[in-house]
Amino acid sequence: MSRLLTHCLAVIVAAGALTLAGPGTARAEAASLCNGRPTKTLKFATGELRLYKSRQYVCALTLAKGPGPRRDMSVSLQPRGGRAVVDSGRFTRQAGPVTVHALNRCVRASGTVSGRTISTGWILC
Repeated sequence: MSRLLTHCLAVIVAAGALTLAGPGTARAEAASLCNGRPTKTLKFATGELRLYKSRQYVCALTLAKGPGPRRDMSVSLQPRGGRAVVDSGRFTRQAGPVTVHALNRCVRASGTVSGRTISTGWILC
């Protein structure tokens, strides 16, 4: 349990650092909030959904095509048999990251930017 707590705190601290960095933050910095290797990038009209996988965890974030005014954005990640973890709101650049424990589990992800959505079926099994 303490390992999961440590991981969650690391994600929260990293998200706070990104917030302090401001809107000029580079793409590489935004993606580095997720641990693991890049697994899938799903592009859609207004942005992209990025998935990262480590041995035990899957992480997702939604990025807008370009920084701009605040707009409705969300990212959702659900392990099979578990509850979805969602980050939604009005953001300028990204929603997320969200992380779920997915050792030997499939996950389902979706991302939305300005009313445009992309979703996966069960993947990363």
